[in-house]
Amino acid sequence: MQQINRSTITGDIIRRLKKSPVVGVLGARQVGKTTLSHQVAAEWPEPVTRFDLELPADRDALTRSAQTVLEPCEGLVILDEVQRLPELFTLLRPLCDRRDRSTRFLLLGSASWDVVKGVSESLAGRIQFVDVSGFSLVETGIESLHRLWFRGGFPPAFLAETDADAMEWHEAFGRTFLEKDIPVLGFEVAPDALRRFWTMLSHFHGQTWNASRLAEAMGSKRTTVDRYRDILAGTFMLRVLPPWFENIGKRMVKSPKVYLRDSGVLHQLLGLTEAMDLPRHPHYGASWEGFALEQTLIAHGQHDAYFYGTQRGAELDLLLLRHGRRWGFEFKCADAPSTTKSMHIARQDLKLEHLWVVYPGTLRYPLTEHITALPLREIDRIDLKSSS
Repeated sequence: MQQINRSTITGDIIRRLKKSPVVGVLGARQVGKTTLSHQVAAEWPEPVTRFDLELPADRDALTRSAQTVLEPCEGLVILDEVQRLPELFTLLRPLCDRRDRSTRFLLLGSASWDVVKGVSESLAGRIQFVDVSGFSLVETGIESLHRLWFRGGFPPAFLAETDADAMEWHEAFGRTFLEKDIPVLGFEVAPDALRRFWTMLSHFHGQTWNASRLAEAMGSKRTTVDRYRDILAGTFMLRVLPPWFENIGKRMVKSPKVYLRDSGVLHQLLGLTEAMDLPRHPHYGASWEGFALEQTLIAHGQHDAYFYGTQRGAELDLLLLRHGRRWGFEFKCADAPSTTKSMHIARQDLKLEHLWVVYPGTLRYPLTEHITALPLREIDRIDLKSSS
């Protein structure tokens, strides 16, 4: 089986563990967190103790007597699927604060708000986070761009024998996620209803959130679809990209945009089975936008990321605030992208340091002094620290 090198992530986890008593590794189910933790454990120079909270024996032991179990541990302690026992965070605080201890804790979580809730109450100032997505283009190699785009970054899907096998995996994953994983997190929601909402969202991928429209289509309340959105976002299935707005004398779009974070999940929900079907699909351009957006955020971080839009139609797909500067990105599925009036307006409104038009091609070339056509395969090579 093909091996994918994820040494950059494991190196980041180890570096943070050396500086902080607790590191939280957050990402969707089946995205490879457990595999990464095994790789970290193999390189850790001290003893390693692992607890998998999906195993009844481990979960029961920590539920009954967590302090008795954890206190003697030395070296590195790995707690997998830690969101299943959030009360552990209260215990970890005094364990981390003991001056005579050098133990490090690696927490793997598949639901963001459970981990963040516990951290905000118990581990503030003691924990660092590493976000784990599916495979990135840097990890798979640029020759795998179209395969990664169609199948998505979940390791079992990307590494499947055929596109059809990858989509079958996505179907099985979605069913398990809805019928087993969501209830375990404590959400009382009908799997069929959430599945219908998830499928419906695939047709709104890359669009501005409109709760009223979705609620009407679902035959439910706005509060219900808002709750469904939050569940999918909190389990890393959905990206809710907030709008950027400031007092620039224009009427701004103030609702977020929503994207299915994994392109393979999107394509399976759209009913696609082979990569050759994608260019003919009405959501071809939206699919590229979401895929390229995720690859950009993997390369340059998810913090301080926004989209920009005005009521008169000026838009920017992605605005990143980095090192005191504003950088813009447009994602165009075209062989030779060009500038648009909207790009020029957005660049002027936002006072962008530079704007990149990210496309599937191979040639980087200037469109204007401050706008450049950029192949996605080079997304990790651009410098967001200077204007050069």
